[in-house]
Amino acid sequence: MYDSLINVNGSQVPTLDILLLLTIISLLPSLLIMMTSFMRTIIILSFLRNALGIQQTPPNMVLVGIAIFLTLFIMDPVIKELNTDVYTPYKNGEITTEEAFSQAQLPLKRFMLRNSEKDTVEIFAEMADADAVEDVEELPTTVVIPAFMASELKKAFVAGFLLYIPFLLIDIVVSSTLMSMGMMMLPPAMISLPFKLLLFITVDGWNLLFSSIITSFR
Repeated sequence: MYDSLINVNGSQVPTLDILLLLTIISLLPSLLIMMTSFMRTIIILSFLRNALGIQQTPPNMVLVGIAIFLTLFIMDPVIKELNTDVYTPYKNGEITTEEAFSQAQLPLKRFMLRNSEKDTVEIFAEMADADAVEDVEELPTTVVIPAFMASELKKAFVAGFLLYIPFLLIDIVVSSTLMSMGMMMLPPAMISLPFKLLLFITVDGWNLLFSSIITSFR
């Protein structure tokens, strides 16, 4: 029995609990990425880069950095709620670890449900054989998270499709013009890229994109 216990600050903690805690900590970054606005944001930014036809500009590190700070901006109300209702009471010893973990799920669950499509939530609830509930906030997290992820992927790909349309039109016009002039050996991408950049700069693309991403979340 003694071999299965580890002494921490004078108290004995079961080894299994420590292993479980380490597992949760290792999975936490992935969980937070999937439970916040990060996933949709980084996918939209990747689509934009591909639509412009500049594969390495901005580099991946810059895109991830932009997505992180936009996520912090979007999730600021949720972070403040977690700090006020969960972290501060836990730090002051007003609630236990189990209560803190349970209460921390509520703000994130509300955010995910607000940004999940109703049909998607119902599909995952049906597949999980979840009991019928009067309030969707009573659904288990194992249903809410995959429904939110599926909704985010759909919205991100719709946004990517809309981003591609104007740049695709530029590619078509440039290719048709080059073919009509008999300049088939000249790469169309080389000619269309400056026009794509000019269009993006003219419409103040970055501000328009950032504001669209932020306002798309509820």
